[in-house]
Amino acid sequence: MLYYFKNIEKILALFFNIVYIIDTMSFVRRIKKGNRVYLAEVENKWINGKCVQKHIRYVGREADGQTVLSASISDIQVDEVKVYGPLLVLNHLAEEIDLSRHLGKYGDEILSMVYAHCLDYKSINQMQKWFDRTDLNMILNIEQVTEKRLLNALDSLEEHDSDILQRNIFNSVKHKYNLKVSGILYDVTNTYLYGRKCPFGKRGHDKEGVKGRPLIQIGLGITKKNGIPMFHKVFDGNIHDSKTLQELIFHLKYYHVKSGLLIYDRGISSARNIKDIKGLSCDTLCGLPIKGALKETLRPLIEQENFIQLKNRVCLNKTVFYVITVPYTIDEIKGALAVCFNEQQRKDLRESRYDELVNAQKLLVANKSIKPGLEKYFDKRGNIIQKKVEEAEEFDGY
Repeated sequence: MLYYFKNIEKILALFFNIVYIIDTMSFVRRIKKGNRVYLAEVENKWINGKCVQKHIRYVGREADGQTVLSASISDIQVDEVKVYGPLLVLNHLAEEIDLSRHLGKYGDEILSMVYAHCLDYKSINQMQKWFDRTDLNMILNIEQVTEKRLLNALDSLEEHDSDILQRNIFNSVKHKYNLKVSGILYDVTNTYLYGRKCPFGKRGHDKEGVKGRPLIQIGLGITKKNGIPMFHKVFDGNIHDSKTLQELIFHLKYYHVKSGLLIYDRGISSARNIKDIKGLSCDTLCGLPIKGALKETLRPLIEQENFIQLKNRVCLNKTVFYVITVPYTIDEIKGALAVCFNEQQRKDLRESRYDELVNAQKLLVANKSIKPGLEKYFDKRGNIIQKKVEEAEEFDGY
């Protein structure tokens, strides 16, 4: 009998706890009036031993089984806006490859600047304001970020061997995502600087054709299949593209690329590059500029061979080439020289040149200046020198 009484005590205690929760908890009540159903937030109150339902606020109504809230957009006030979602994505990717650890003791600070650059680029002295718009202090666990601390973070990168750092980061990416390095795409571009104190900034061939600006060259290597960055290199602005390829060849030794085919354009081809690539047990497919000894090889070939034949025809998208291949040797490296002739390009170049010459001749008659580079086509009287025109046309389309 005593055991039964104790259980009754427990049951009563549980009952009164449930009643207390019900008594203090609000809920939404459906109130039907005519053909409409209204929703109100109410709560139960015990008054003089009776449960009384108290109205708190009107919520809205039901329409087609859906809740239509009563709040107006004009009632909403925005206290602050935070950049959050994109930061979570970027940080997740960084954590996947343990990027902060690779970057050293200032890894989180460096990542914060990387995220800012990706989402809303700001200079260092504006970073503190940008931090206030984000939850980076929680995501990266960094507090009280100052300009000095960020500058120290940038300086810390100088302590790393950049080649080793890039290889370590890429190896983490490769292992995490099981990448197969079946090929590498490498390209070089230049960008200009406004300042004058960067040691890399040198006058060179500006891709935008503006003279006098200090330039830097940037080379980037990525995987062929996935486009994942493998390494990058910064060069002086006056370094020729062919020399930047030598850096690529140097890097390939450490990425265990044992054989393959390197494809590059005539802007970076050179005898040394071809020889060094052969030393890697790799083959070369590259363009060659028509100059020097190559002109002497082409002249008899153009005179003797009829390029425009069906057997020589190669279609590439909407462009038609006529191609003849002959054995060729560069610095004792034997290969094949494919001479490509584009008949349409030859016509376009000729007509464009003729238009420029006719216009320049009119300007000379009017004692006005002409486009730089066209002077060589005219004698002192302003007459066109036909021999110079023929020399310019010799390799058009080849």
